[in-house]
Amino acid sequence: MPGVPFPLEHSGNPSLEAELAGTSLKLAAAAGTNLFIDPAGDGSPSPDAGRLTGLPADRDFTLSARVSVDFGSVCDAGALLLHVTEHRWAKLCYELSPQRHPTAVSVVTRGTSDDSNSFATEGGPLWMRITRKGRAWAFHASQDGAWWHMLRYFTLGEASGARVGFLVQSPKGWGCTAVFDQIAYRTGSPADLRDGSLPSSNRYIPP
Repeated sequence: MPGVPFPLEHSGNPSLEAELAGTSLKLAAAAGTNLFIDPAGDGSPSPDAGRLTGLPADRDFTLSARVSVDFGSVCDAGALLLHVTEHRWAKLCYELSPQRHPTAVSVVTRGTSDDSNSFATEGGPLWMRITRKGRAWAFHASQDGAWWHMLRYFTLGEASGARVGFLVQSPKGWGCTAVFDQIAYRTGSPADLRDGSLPSSNRYIPP
């Protein structure tokens, strides 16, 4: 995958369809797919979804992409995924909210999942990024690819062995397609995760 210096592998069920066109990655998910462990669940098996992830080097990094989603049904989403184990993972989604607004959404799972809706957009592409800083992680989203909003700052315990990559879901619909482009992997992390900047030389200076 151009922009990603480690191999990506399919996992999850049902497997998603993947198509690489130049530097753009198009993923399609089947109906009823989701990665979510409901905190109000009754112990029945949690839904699953295909994903495409890989194992980065054991150091600080930022993985970012611009995401466009062909929204059809509520909760359709394209996402960046951080996956440690079956019950320890997190995802940063561009998702259609119950109010049918394209929205930046994050989910952190430690045994069970939480669900946090952030800001809505006008429906254009959304830039998203995952940052590792030591054993901590941060999720950011941007509407212009320049200034970033921090959505979450959290830990899943030991960060070594965490896989990162891409996910598409359609828990209430008949399927969903998302395109990930401008994919970039950078070593290091911003000095201040809350200031909206990019790492090192890509730092954004507001006007």
